[in-house]
Amino acid sequence: MVFIPHASRSVDVRLVKSNLAANLGRAARPISILRQRNFGLIWSAITISQMGSQMEMIVVVWYVLNLTDSPFLVGLTASARMGFNFLALFAGATADLVPRRTLMIIIQAVLAFLALVMLVLIVSGQIEVWHIFIVTLASGLARIFQMPTAQSLAVDSVPIDRIPNAVALISAGGNIALVVGPVLGGLLFEIFGPEGAYVLVASLYIASGSAAMLMGSTRMSEAQKGESVFTLVAQGLRYVKGEQLLWSALLVAVIFNITGFSFHTTLVPIFAKEVLAQDSVGLGILISSFGIGGLVGSMFWASIPNLKHTGLLCILAVVGWHSTMIVFAASTNFYLSVGILVVTGMLFSSSLVLVLTVLMKTGRPEFRGRLMGLRTLAIYAHAFGSLAAGAAAGLLGAPIAAVLSGLFGIGMMAVLALIAPKLRRF
Repeated sequence: MVFIPHASRSVDVRLVKSNLAANLGRAARPISILRQRNFGLIWSAITISQMGSQMEMIVVVWYVLNLTDSPFLVGLTASARMGFNFLALFAGATADLVPRRTLMIIIQAVLAFLALVMLVLIVSGQIEVWHIFIVTLASGLARIFQMPTAQSLAVDSVPIDRIPNAVALISAGGNIALVVGPVLGGLLFEIFGPEGAYVLVASLYIASGSAAMLMGSTRMSEAQKGESVFTLVAQGLRYVKGEQLLWSALLVAVIFNITGFSFHTTLVPIFAKEVLAQDSVGLGILISSFGIGGLVGSMFWASIPNLKHTGLLCILAVVGWHSTMIVFAASTNFYLSVGILVVTGMLFSSSLVLVLTVLMKTGRPEFRGRLMGLRTLAIYAHAFGSLAAGAAAGLLGAPIAAVLSGLFGIGMMAVLALIAPKLRRF
């Protein structure tokens, strides 16, 4: 028998505890920036607002589908959220020019007001499809300013070396909203009708604006003060044109907004009703499973301290996302469809995180708002994608529409990978 001295055993125990503490510290580091007051508040504001947006999307598309039984009108209404996205670059320049916190508060106040307008129209019994379209169009205009403002404000709130963690956590917050929002929207629609859902939607927008009001000052470049919005827009376009990594990352966003986003915003609701025979609760579960996968994916990237090969991983994530759409189209079983959507959500969030990481790590800080404006402008492609997906589903059926979207997305990514070698190597 070998006797180990007591002192030696004590040293071993302390060493094990020290190593355990260090490992736990490294594991917790990605989310530790939530303890920083300003980032924690803006992260909360973004997450709460996105939860309201996800609820509203579910309520609107289900309401229109039940009122009209028209997949085309569902796609048209979904595309209305992007109707003013051509102004996104100006919104990004505005976020570089004026106090972002003030702009965020105003945006949330506008969204809350529009939700209350919808509530009044529904309760009064005066609601018509064109009302829904106009209010959706107006709220989409407010969100054009929200994305570059909120994301730039969040990155302003953290040190430069924590930007990748911040980007991933913002994505994680969006996926939390994607998990909770659709279920809440579907349940409230089923139990209390659309008016019950809109009470909570308006409350969430008010809470988001309140969180932004509690923020303190953040870092913001003063170099742009005194410049006109049009001058800033021109400077931003020239800057991006000369940087292959920036314009190629933005083209990735254009591609997956045309084909990928229309899948879960337009086609999945149609699948839920026509293929899987589900009600609004079943639709909420489908969208939430997509959000669960998205949350897992974004937290995975948040846990990586020194991410490499970001561009190549981004290309592979987008191709994988579209491949799962084709697999989903073959399923007629609800539970299998839920499982597929979890994987789809993981690849969806991975694509978003990796695109934003390329933009934020590569782009200069003084162009941050305009880069996010261009990223928002890329979402405009979703309007055309939703219209095309809705029309294809009406003519050919949702499964064929999903397959065509998946194949088209994979083909465009293959072409981009060939013409943008810096993205492949980044």
